[in-house]
Amino acid sequence: MPRDKVVATAAEALAGVHDGASFAVGGFGLSGIPNVLIKALYDTGVTGLAVVSNNCGVDGGGLGILLAAGRIAHVTASYIGDNKEFARQYLSGELEVELTPQGSLAERLRAGGSGIPAFYTPAGVGTPIADGGLPLRHHPDGSIALASPPKEVREFDGRQYVLEHGIRTDFALVRAAKGDRYGNLVFNKASRNFNPLAAMAGRVTVAEVEELTELDPDEVHLPGVFVQRVLVLTPEQAADKGIERRTVSDPQAQGTITA
Repeated sequence: MPRDKVVATAAEALAGVHDGASFAVGGFGLSGIPNVLIKALYDTGVTGLAVVSNNCGVDGGGLGILLAAGRIAHVTASYIGDNKEFARQYLSGELEVELTPQGSLAERLRAGGSGIPAFYTPAGVGTPIADGGLPLRHHPDGSIALASPPKEVREFDGRQYVLEHGIRTDFALVRAAKGDRYGNLVFNKASRNFNPLAAMAGRVTVAEVEELTELDPDEVHLPGVFVQRVLVLTPEQAADKGIERRTVSDPQAQGTITA
């Protein structure tokens, strides 16, 4: 009989987290981010964290909460986005940042979760991604304190490829629309994004789910073998979803509808 993975509280879901722990976190901007678990992680007081995520939330939202509190020491991400505090900490030398092409980051997470230590990809060949020299950390005056090392490049069938390493983290935090007691998860549309990949990379993966239900095996996006703990959200928590950019159309630009 499969093990019931449902936990009663967010504190129980995050049991074992510690200073310096590494986390793979799902989401893209504010879409599909594990809000409840991020806030619970903030409440633990842990610091010196290494985070792997597409980006680092926004100012005052998502991982931006931990970032603003100075709890994150290292970020592996695809881009800084519109997070001004992320950019400020990176450029002032307060934060170490490893920028990775978005597709490479996705595959690094998937590879790590699949037991693949490394792979070759054409993404980044001929750029500082492969050649080295990207600023990982700055001095307070803006000069480079630590630069990325060069990566191995090999040729296959007349084309060059750069070696990227799979990612494994101590924990993973993800959000799903539906889940069952055994950790099988279903994600809703665009909020699927990096969530399955982050879940695969974590040694201890915690999923916050909006609805606990029975699932048809054919609808499962991520099998429960990758998930160790399931936190069921309250209706209020499930409905609390931020909007990164609120866009409202100009009624006068819509024209007049006539019969």
